[in-house]
Amino acid sequence: MNMERLLAVLLRYGAWLASLAIGIGLVLALTGSMPAGMRIITIGIGLFILLPSLRVLLMLAVFVRERDYRFGLIAALVLAIIVLGLVVGMHTPEARPA
Repeated sequence: MNMERLLAVLLRYGAWLASLAIGIGLVLALTGSMPAGMRIITIGIGLFILLPSLRVLLMLAVFVRERDYRFGLIAALVLAIIVLGLVVGMHTPEARPA
């Protein structure tokens, strides 16, 4: 399977899964189970946020498998920047829960 098809499958089903989680969470929240519903909604939003990073990870794997090390290095650099941003963001005083 080529990279474009793999990326399309990842993004299509990832978006559907995240939307489904948000929908289930909304239904639960509206039917009286607010804490559980909000947790499921948060998971769905987290999946939407995670999809671009998963896309870069998939591209890295495909590039390495195809021995295209130049683009693999670029994908690894982008992934490292994403992880660095996450680590720095988690260690700022404003991001820590009280």
